[in-house]
Amino acid sequence: MRYDVVIIGSGVAGLYTAIGLPKNLKVLIINKSNPWECNTYYAQGGVTTAFDDDDIPSHIQDTLDAGAGMCDTQAVRVLSENSQAVICDLIERGFVFDKDEEGKLLYTKEAAHSRSRILHAGGDATGRYLHFFLLNQNPHPMLSHATVVDLLIENAQCCGVEVMSEGKRRIILANNVVIASGGVGSLYEYHTNASTISGEIHGICIEKGIALESMEMMQFHPTVFVANSWARKQLLSEALRGEGAHVVDENGYRFLFEYDPRGELAPRDIVSRAIFDYKKCSGKQVYLSCEHFESEYFKERFPNIYKSLNDIGFTLPKDRVPISPAFHYAIGGIKTDLDGRVPGIQGLYSVGEAASTGVHGANRLASNSLLEGLVFAQKAAQAIVKNRVSPCNKTFEVGDEVLEIEGDKVKKDQLRHIMWHNVSIVRTREGLEEAKMVIETLLGQTIGKMLRLRLLSAKAIVESALERPESIGVHFITQGVEE
Repeated sequence: MRYDVVIIGSGVAGLYTAIGLPKNLKVLIINKSNPWECNTYYAQGGVTTAFDDDDIPSHIQDTLDAGAGMCDTQAVRVLSENSQAVICDLIERGFVFDKDEEGKLLYTKEAAHSRSRILHAGGDATGRYLHFFLLNQNPHPMLSHATVVDLLIENAQCCGVEVMSEGKRRIILANNVVIASGGVGSLYEYHTNASTISGEIHGICIEKGIALESMEMMQFHPTVFVANSWARKQLLSEALRGEGAHVVDENGYRFLFEYDPRGELAPRDIVSRAIFDYKKCSGKQVYLSCEHFESEYFKERFPNIYKSLNDIGFTLPKDRVPISPAFHYAIGGIKTDLDGRVPGIQGLYSVGEAASTGVHGANRLASNSLLEGLVFAQKAAQAIVKNRVSPCNKTFEVGDEVLEIEGDKVKKDQLRHIMWHNVSIVRTREGLEEAKMVIETLLGQTIGKMLRLRLLSAKAIVESALERPESIGVHFITQGVEE
């Protein structure tokens, strides 16, 4: 099988890349499970956009401020200056954002934004609506339930991928490969990600000598219901706090103002650390209170949160919901330029959460993620069309390393546990060294390839954290040992 373009991942970045490619190109989208099992599907809050041209400088500044001085300013400018265009493109294609009674677009405000500039659809189901729309817009074929187990690289050119599909390993050749596989959520014990998001592609990149950057920058969402038995925990959207929900202790006390004068509207890293610290110091449970919402408005504005929590016994907005921070978003990833190209490897691109464009710096501004996926997917599609590459001549054979063996699941759980306890919201050098030792011990054992790739990604996160002794953004490291 040979294609002009193979896209790994069927979330917003992968699909928007696909619909930006001409129909005369032979394109294949590969996804690990069902097409909808991706982080886009579970995104609740919305899509950021500069409200108008006058708002671009403010959106840029808000993004830079959230990124704690580590953003690539040029990348942020590209993001904001192209935001209105991608939103207009979606609307022209037929996508419908939520509107008010007069038919005007509804904009909402989230933490660390200086104004309302976030569009949503289906209330709190923006990602789901957008994903369904892009799936229907996509004219190219899709290979589902296929796991990419290797990138085929020869003489600094990406020639395709090796996949496991229908119980067989097969070679798929391509002139261009776009990595849009998402982040690393399944490396952590508590996360909000789709079950397929496990960082294995990052591990492949490490093996191939492809640069990763800012891997210590892992974002934790402050308001997550974790008391369920599923691997993916229930996210409680940033928009809830943006529209007036309060974070309180069991006595109703809004303690966040002890940590930051912005309270619930402080950036995610500050709110997450505040909840973590307050629970530890006070021994009290922390809740999200939506009691100030009018009942019918809540059901209409947040229908999926209402239903999912109602199904497990909560009556919203009346009931307070116990919350904890959980892993949410990989800020770091595969280093790319502003067209999504991976430097040094011809024909290889990365977009969306898998990539590191420099947009987010040390902390992602709320709802910039879907926008980043759209803007840089469009850039990548344009670059692919403009820069045609010659096919590889090499013949590739499938690998013979065993992908999974008995006992791997127990070791995956061990990895997820150590990553959550030692490499999450508050880090210590001692805890990071312990995590590194555990990971290296597991790497020295007899394990399947897929676990090895996860371990390599986890090791990259730990080593990046160890290389940065100062706290900045989502990377918070203390001197003493955490109890």
